[in-house]
Amino acid sequence: MKRIMMVYDQIQAGAGTKDDKMVPLKATKEVVGPAVMMERFLKKNDEKVIACVYCGNGTYNENPEEIIRKITALAAKLKADAVICGPCFNYADYAAMAAAAAESIVKNTGIPAVACMSKENADTISAFKDKVAIVKGPKKGETGLNEALENLCVLAGQMADGKDTAELKSRICY
Repeated sequence: MKRIMMVYDQIQAGAGTKDDKMVPLKATKEVVGPAVMMERFLKKNDEKVIACVYCGNGTYNENPEEIIRKITALAAKLKADAVICGPCFNYADYAAMAAAAAESIVKNTGIPAVACMSKENADTISAFKDKVAIVKGPKKGETGLNEALENLCVLAGQMADGKDTAELKSRICY
């Protein structure tokens, strides 16, 4: 069974609204947010969520280096087989945090990490797409969420298994 850590903002974790920007960095073993919808895809790929990590966008923006360092350290401490950051939809602050977390985790731990966001996050996609896998996702309220969630699970699982993911990435990533 592959161990997956999720990274969310306060909205996706269900810990606040867009106005609750200062939610501190927290982690829970409870499956929350989009991971609840992803459970059927995770089980199909022999994956399970071991932790959901989240913080408010303002907390991240106040000290991004510290937040990313702590998220990266937690992925290593938990011995995650892969990390899924997102889906970020069209939330720019969350997309920036997700991409930075994925990059740091891959670079500093060797643990595969993927992010998912909509094309509206073009600046973040452009800055990170050559550094980490960024799965194409819908804008909030658009169709295609189930497909994006399944793609995240499949890609994370294949990366955790050390499989060649070039063909899959060419179809589902930016």
